[in-house]
Amino acid sequence: MAADPLPSWNAGPTKDAIINFVKCATNDGCPLYIPPQDRIAVFDNDGTLWSEQPAYFQLMFALDRVKAMADQHPEWKTEQPFQAILENDFKAVAASGKEGLLKIMAVTHSGMTTDEFEETVRSWIKTARHPQRKVPYTQLVFEPMRELLNYLCENGFKTYIVSGGGVDFMRVWAEDIYGIPPEQVIGSSVKVKLANRDGKPVLERLAEIDFIDDKAGKPVGIHRFIGRAPVMAFGNSDGDLQMLQWTDRKPHTFKAIVHHTDAKREYAYDRQSPIGQLDKALDQAQEKGWTVIDMQKDWTRIYPKH
Repeated sequence: MAADPLPSWNAGPTKDAIINFVKCATNDGCPLYIPPQDRIAVFDNDGTLWSEQPAYFQLMFALDRVKAMADQHPEWKTEQPFQAILENDFKAVAASGKEGLLKIMAVTHSGMTTDEFEETVRSWIKTARHPQRKVPYTQLVFEPMRELLNYLCENGFKTYIVSGGGVDFMRVWAEDIYGIPPEQVIGSSVKVKLANRDGKPVLERLAEIDFIDDKAGKPVGIHRFIGRAPVMAFGNSDGDLQMLQWTDRKPHTFKAIVHHTDAKREYAYDRQSPIGQLDKALDQAQEKGWTVIDMQKDWTRIYPKH
């Protein structure tokens, strides 16, 4: 017998739905055959390919950057939301809302070249540890989803990340842990400008948002950067709803939602969660018959073995 392409998935309707779709999509004798050039699969990142609790990992990066830069900014001791970060008052950080978050990102993610930012992220991802699990963030990727990415690539699918996270943040490590190259990573971005430093051209990151690849922005990003409609789409929250709807426009496509139901091995949350809220998208999945991946029931394990 052929080796199981998805060994971390329990046998059942979810695993069968994925394998049956791929088998038919790659068999030119099947009525649902998809030509190789149209085999586009898109994946959200936070909460779909790796964990996102107790906060998005890029936010944790930004908070660490504030602490690292604090000596250069004595005014932060009395200026919010920086004061709250330095005092580890995460309730106050959360209370600062989107305005506070954008302020944090603007200060910590801009004012450097793209090469400098890449090196900063690379250093952080190697050394940072999850505040609760005390392991590198890259150990909190979902092994069943990595198997799925590999399975799709082996069957001629081109896989893309389509995330609300920062594109330059994800591109640093996505190829190493997912096998997805930088040019297949779509995310939110800041404006950059060409400048000259020491007689050499560089790209400088500015404290201005260029594109937000979330919610209604995801179909826009897919159109702008891929140019083909996906035939498979995977998300986990209401932020992915429009991407799933965009995929659902075409017949014979596969839409799936990762439902966080495993409080013991990962986290359990959906409708009431401030991070990765899954409410309207869950209702629509049930109404339209999209696949709902139940982490507790469908996955034999969550994370890779180390």
